[in-house]
Amino acid sequence: MQNRDEFISALDYTHLSTLIYDVAGIVLGPAKKTMLEGRIRRRLKELAIPTYREYCRFLFSDRGQKEELVPLIDVVTTNKTDFFREPKHFDFLTGTMLPELIRGAGSRRPLLIWSAGCSSGEEPYTLAIVLSEFEQTHPGFSFRILATDVSTAVLKKAALGIYSTEVIRPVVPALQVRYFMRGREAGSNRVRVVPELRRLVEFRRLNFMNSDYGLSEKVDAIFCRNVIIYFDRPTQQRILEKLTRYLLPGGYLFLGHAETLHELDLPVIQVAPALYRRVDASA
Repeated sequence: MQNRDEFISALDYTHLSTLIYDVAGIVLGPAKKTMLEGRIRRRLKELAIPTYREYCRFLFSDRGQKEELVPLIDVVTTNKTDFFREPKHFDFLTGTMLPELIRGAGSRRPLLIWSAGCSSGEEPYTLAIVLSEFEQTHPGFSFRILATDVSTAVLKKAALGIYSTEVIRPVVPALQVRYFMRGREAGSNRVRVVPELRRLVEFRRLNFMNSDYGLSEKVDAIFCRNVIIYFDRPTQQRILEKLTRYLLPGGYLFLGHAETLHELDLPVIQVAPALYRRVDASA
């Protein structure tokens, strides 16, 4: 017979899932209880706390609210991403969006792209590679990339820019040679993004549940792909309202192909699958 302390009680699960929803907007239904137990088990070991019950007592204490909320969100968030994921978006970027900007006023200032929900960095570094390649054949073009995530753990990994050779497999060999350094140890399967590319990306922690996202300027495009699927529809509406406020008129919003804005009231029109454009010039 298994000890009941090996599981999160129904009451504690209700309290935990409510807290996670309030803090990060992530919906955890009853079917996610086993998943949450597995994720929090890491924190039990790290904190030397023997049971879930005692962990919950600590979490909801004054000290726990100050010290443990961020680590809790770190272990709860799902961080699945790849280099050059959904490649048609990058084809659109170089084939349509960038030439369009170069023809207009955007060519006179650095392009600003926001990777919102950047996870461990594969998306913003893919953007940096694509834009760097474009820059080489278009004199005068320049860009900046902002990458944000709620998880401090993945942001630390992203800033380091260290990946396995398996992870960078979607990057064509010529670009691997140009933008990744091999480990010096014999037989190492680790690579690191070259410093020149790392400097092009600013990593910053941001919680989509914040009332203000703290950006000082509007952006040309937002990549927020495979992120909003973790929120319920009302939360998606609130998050996307805030995101689109930071889009310049005519700017693009890239979503994951499993995501849709159907029945959401937002100042965008769909121009391709999982791709939207800000239409009003007033905000």
